[in-house]
Amino acid sequence: MQFEFLLEQVVNGLVLGGYYLLIALGLSLIFSVGGIVNLAHGAFYALGAYVCVELTKRLGFGASVVMSPFAVALLGILFERFILRRFYAADPILSLLVTFGLAMVAEQAIRMIWGAAPVSTEIPQNFRGSVIVGDFLFSRYRLLILAVVAAILLAIWLLLQKTSFGRVVRAGIQRPDMVAALGIRLQPYMTAIVMLGVGMAALGGAFFAPITTVHPAMGADIMTVAFVVVVIGGLGSFWGVVIAALLVGVVRGVAIHFEPAAGEASIYILMFLVLLVRPRGLLGERIEKFE
Repeated sequence: MQFEFLLEQVVNGLVLGGYYLLIALGLSLIFSVGGIVNLAHGAFYALGAYVCVELTKRLGFGASVVMSPFAVALLGILFERFILRRFYAADPILSLLVTFGLAMVAEQAIRMIWGAAPVSTEIPQNFRGSVIVGDFLFSRYRLLILAVVAAILLAIWLLLQKTSFGRVVRAGIQRPDMVAALGIRLQPYMTAIVMLGVGMAALGGAFFAPITTVHPAMGADIMTVAFVVVVIGGLGSFWGVVIAALLVGVVRGVAIHFEPAAGEASIYILMFLVLLVRPRGLLGERIEKFE
């Protein structure tokens, strides 16, 4: 029974890692292409959760979990056009301060619109209960989340590796000066990356709304873990962030199995150990600044 429970915690840790991946991967992509440390990223995660809760009352959960990321991604266009675009060539500390202020504004705006009290929605009827595999018991809804994260990860990898859009983005990350010399403007690609990044964060909020507490400060709460994942994985590394997110989720899940109070501390200990050996993170690279 001890081994079975531990295995269940590992699977739950993978689900938690997938949850972190949706937020951290978008954060890493925005930094890689634009050189922007987006401290407002958690606000889009919170908005995704709240919009999903609101739409679920009218459309049901299935339609809401699809529409809320699209709605937040459209908001990301305005975010990139009127805020981020001003700071691509500026000192990174300026964008950090502006996005931090925007995160505070977004949190207070959520309080004004939805109130300070936590809200919630229910797991869809079709995905309630558990799946029994031999002696193991797994939540249907958590397995759904794991499958969705895997599909999204595959889609993003194919987008970046197998399309002309992805080739320009990868070239812009490594050699933005050469891309500019070829007459290709990176700003439209940056808009698409921001839409993709904030849309994934909103999707994370929407999917986890039924199994977590939806409250105004949830964006600030998730940002700390998201930064830990990006730092462990290495700035600018796609697979580094993927490995780090799953590793952080599993380590936290296993740590909770042995000592419930150690779950939060375990991820920071992991970050310390990784940076002690690999200061750039697991697969970190040098990234030239976006111009």
